[in-house]
Amino acid sequence: MTLIRTVAPTVEPVTLAEVKAHLRLDHASEDDLLNGLIRAAREEVERATGLALIDQNWRLVLDAWPANGSVAVAIHPVRSIISVTAYGTEGEASLVDPATYQADTISRPARVHFNGPPKALRAMNGIEIDFSAGFGEAGTDVPDLLRRAIMLLAAHWYEFRTSFGPNDQPVGYPTDYERLIAGYLMRRL
Repeated sequence: MTLIRTVAPTVEPVTLAEVKAHLRLDHASEDDLLNGLIRAAREEVERATGLALIDQNWRLVLDAWPANGSVAVAIHPVRSIISVTAYGTEGEASLVDPATYQADTISRPARVHFNGPPKALRAMNGIEIDFSAGFGEAGTDVPDLLRRAIMLLAAHWYEFRTSFGPNDQPVGYPTDYERLIAGYLMRRL
């Protein structure tokens, strides 16, 4: 199972102005650095939580039809299943009829349940599930705690951009960062 982002978010959950106000910066000389830190902080929050914060498209690639008929989609929240493509043994692509599967986009993880495998598949990467995920298309659609985690992380990385030795570690994450994202982590039993 492989996840590939096909369309990246068009905006960030927090703006440059918000991070600059948080840092109490009033100059523009490091705006490029801050924009990069905001993007990196968003990507880190998404990686740690398994969430897509701003609307984006993904492709889930599978080798075979699931034995129990259901596929779990690790990215959350799934907004919609765009298409399901199956590749036959000769590599021919065919769209799977949406009437032959159901999508549960409310659960975490989201699930796609197939009524049955429609045909034989090529040995590797025989199924592609394209879907959209995210809380919305604007930063204000993202939960406030996650926006604050991004600001805190970007500000921390801005302040601690020099090299530190092994005895000074960890300096990579502020202590409140873990607390801010804790409610959004996937828990395993």
